[in-house]
Amino acid sequence: MEILETLINGLSSGGTYAMIALGYTMVYGIAKMLNFAHGDIIMVGGYTIFVTMGLTGNPILGLLAAVLFCVVLGVVVERVAYKPLRGATPLAVLITAIGVSYLLQSVAQMIFKSSPKMVMIADLGNVEFLGLYIPMYVIVTLICSVIIMVVLSLFVRFTRTGRAMVAVSEDRGAAQLMGISVNRIITVTFAIGSALAAFAGFFMLMKSPSLTNTMGAMPGIKAFTAAVIGGIGSIPGAMVGGIVLGLIEACSYKITVIAPYTDAIEFLILILLLLVRPTGILGKKRREKV
Repeated sequence: MEILETLINGLSSGGTYAMIALGYTMVYGIAKMLNFAHGDIIMVGGYTIFVTMGLTGNPILGLLAAVLFCVVLGVVVERVAYKPLRGATPLAVLITAIGVSYLLQSVAQMIFKSSPKMVMIADLGNVEFLGLYIPMYVIVTLICSVIIMVVLSLFVRFTRTGRAMVAVSEDRGAAQLMGISVNRIITVTFAIGSALAAFAGFFMLMKSPSLTNTMGAMPGIKAFTAAVIGGIGSIPGAMVGGIVLGLIEACSYKITVIAPYTDAIEFLILILLLLVRPTGILGKKRREKV
């Protein structure tokens, strides 16, 4: 029973990490940049849910408001902070992303103060399965994560915008010559990633109702780790990396001796994997044009 419980908890956490990792991997795959402010979009979504539920008491409206606000914020951040740096060095973009991250955290702290806010989304109860009582939020998180992953994969594969994303990812210059608006595709990518961050914030609050201005910092870093493990730039890789990281985390928490070192173990596994396979589990080597 303990193995089943660990597996379910790992899949639930992994589904949330995968959603966040998708935002990282899509932006990197298409814009070739690491948006380290992505975790803080989760936090903004959490505060949007907090405010909306305070006004309406409806968690679904809170989620919709968070998705809308995070999409707008993601597009604004891309236009204001990242678009002017389109031809800049990767280091300049990385420093800007870190600056945007701290800016969002500081603004949230000024508005909502540093004390944690409690956001009670819903008490969904438990479900009995093979003699094990599983929290309903775990099942909801897992099912919704799978649905989101499938829909996104189908969107990228079968829609015109999705195929344009793939073209920009493969060769931005050639895509532009074919009439694809690279700036529009990058903006759409940021919008999708920000919407996924809002969903991730919602599921995180279902698991733990405490909300602070640093809520998305560590999950964001772990999701980036998941994206690298799976193969950054690969949508299936983000899904696989998130699940792998969630299972590692769940197993570590179950072993009392190593539970306090769970975060260190996760990053150690990342280092070891990169030594063996630098491109990640599903990542592919790409030849750089000169």
